[in-house]
Amino acid sequence: MIDTHAHIYADEFHHDRDDMIARAREQGIELILMPNIDLNSIEPMLKTEQQYPQLCRSMMGLHPCYVTDNIKEDLASVHRWFDDHNFIAVGEIGIDLYWDKTFHKEQEYAFVHQLNWAKEQDLPVVIHTRDSIQETLHLLNQEQNGSLTGVFHCFGGSIDEAKAINDLNFHLGLGGVSTFKNGGMDKVIPHLNLDYVILETDCPYLAPVPHRGKRNEPAYTALIAERIADLRGMETKDIDKVTTRNAKTLFRL
Repeated sequence: MIDTHAHIYADEFHHDRDDMIARAREQGIELILMPNIDLNSIEPMLKTEQQYPQLCRSMMGLHPCYVTDNIKEDLASVHRWFDDHNFIAVGEIGIDLYWDKTFHKEQEYAFVHQLNWAKEQDLPVVIHTRDSIQETLHLLNQEQNGSLTGVFHCFGGSIDEAKAINDLNFHLGLGGVSTFKNGGMDKVIPHLNLDYVILETDCPYLAPVPHRGKRNEPAYTALIAERIADLRGMETKDIDKVTTRNAKTLFRL
């Protein structure tokens, strides 16, 4: 399995990162993909990739929750890293209107700007949306020139939204929310196009049942695969196979 979205460089793993990696390997996790969030996360992310070079791959982008009125300078600082390192994706980027709408226009600017990086670099995009999926789809549709591809990570939307995302040649990242009793995904997952599904944890956040409310980690990718398999009436190994294939194709692994 591939955990396509994990912040294992975060401080939450500082005291037991080696043990956490060992548990992931025991569960059959062959790759862990790490999205950047802001200027301060770059160094620990790249250090973690260097420590586990056979397992970890990095992305580069500016998360919408870290967008401020200093956006042009921040984007310039992030963009410079593409000259110094080979990243597998532009991410995570997007629009988040859940906590604060103060920098709404700046988030839009950053999102479109980074989509253009993806076109220039010929890289997939990892998109974060919260209370913004229709707006994000609208902007993505405007920017889609046939070359953009990527994933809406932590997908928790409707069947219609899933189809709209797939129609733009974007995947759906399914994580811990898929296991939540009241998450609503039990009505959606049976109808998704599996050719566009990949697995993720978004650790240390959004741990799946039975670990909900605790720290998440890549080993729990297996629990998400089991839940999808149960909802689809399939074997877990078959979900593992198809989602791993999808992730390898999307991120050119």
